[in-house]
Order: sequence, then structure tokens, then C-alpha cells
Amino acid sequence: MAKDSPDRLKEFRAEIPRADEDFLGSVRDWKNIQIALEEDVIWLKGFTEEQAVSSEIQQLPNLMLYELRDGLLFRPDALVPSKKMRTALLWNPIDKALRLTFPLFNNNFFGIDEKIEVKLKPSEEEHPATALLCSIKEIREAVITLPKFKLEKTDWIVINDQALFIGDPLLSLPGKTFWSKDGHLLPAGYDFEFKNLSSLLQRKYNAGRDQWLLWNGNGSVLSLDKEDFRNLSVSSFRLTEKSQAWT
Repeated sequence: MAKDSPDRLKEFRAEIPRADEDFLGSVRDWKNIQIALEEDVIWLKGFTEEQAVSSEIQQLPNLMLYELRDGLLFRPDALVPSKKMRTALLWNPIDKALRLTFPLFNNNFFGIDEKIEVKLKPSEEEHPATALLCSIKEIREAVITLPKFKLEKTDWIVINDQALFIGDPLLSLPGKTFWSKDGHLLPAGYDFEFKNLSSLLQRKYNAGRDQWLLWNGNGSVLSLDKEDFRNLSVSSFRLTEKSQAWT
């Protein structure tokens, strides 16, 4: 086996408990960093070597820093890997991914330093689904057999190994459904814990209404530019599949 070159660029990963996500505000302006959310853990990548040893990183509580080598995670100076790095994570720039998951100041309480944490909860109301998130591997054969009139009423975007479809009527494919509220895409059966928070978040973070804010049930959110969506067709799907080389 060939040895690593001493000039090899190191690639880092880090994990921090979701409970400590507020502390990431100190590195939120490092736009080269991306994060991914996994249950109770936040993953980070994109560090430079200088950032990896910086005081900002070293002072983050409960953060575990690793070096990534051949898909394995090594603690600094360790010869044996600690674990294998997951590959099916949804990465997003830190400044976009964190801006809505951090607690927000409630400016309606003048003079009171009160925070509101954005949470979703099961809703008693039913809403028609307007978006569908699917594993491309699971639906690739079905998409190419759908009639043209169904495809042309649907817009779509690729998110790693998944496809998000928006249309009316919605395609009959296996996946996770969402409903639309004030420009948010919320998981079917869920709503904001505080219902009036919906329009407030849009005014603060999506005033131009040029994005879809795609929410997960755990309260994490992904910003998607509407201009990145395109009309669905068999040819566009096949071209994207070929360029992405999905397996």
C-alpha cells in the first residue's frame, strides 16, 4: 500500500452534539465550512488546517475533531480509526443551515431578552401535499415511464442522492411528502409549534420569497433557491442521472 505523501492535504471532519449547536455561532462566518444534521449530532467539514487548530475550534465544548482518510475518521495523531464516516449526509453551508436552527430573539417583547426556539410539532389539521422528497435510486425506473403530461406540471431539484418534486397534482412516487405554508415546506402532519412564527421567519430570512425553506421534523431547515428548480422531463432526468453517476 502506498504511503501518504508528507505534502498531502489533510481533510477534516468534526462532530458536536445538537444540544451545543448555539456555540457554533463563533464559526458561523467561516463560509468554507459545511454542516450536516444527523439526529443528535451536527457534522462539520471544510476546515483548513489553520482553522482546525484555531482557538475558535478548540474552545467549542464537546466537539470531536477527526482527520478523514479513505472514508475513515482518525482522532488527531491516532494510528487507529475511531469510526467510519457516513456518506448519506445532506451538507449545507454553515451560514445558511444554522441561521434558522439557532434560537431567535423575539423582538415583540421590548426590553426583554427572550428567545424562541423553532420547533415543529404534530398538527391536528390536514393539508394537501405539494412537495415530495424521494430517493433517486428508488424512483429512477418509475420516472422514465411516467406520461409527459404528468411530468410537465412538476418542477424538481437534486439534493445529494435525493430528488425534491413540487407540482400539482403531485407525482405518485414513494417518498416523504411536504405541504406549503408561507413559503415553507413542512413535513406532512407537522406545523410550527408557534403558528405565527411562519410569516415572521419568512420576513426575516426570505423577504424576497426567492427560496423554499425545506424543514425536517427535528426542526432543521435547508434553503433552496427557487431558480435552481427546473421542469421535470425524462430527458432532464436522464441527463442529470448521467452527470451525477448515481449507483
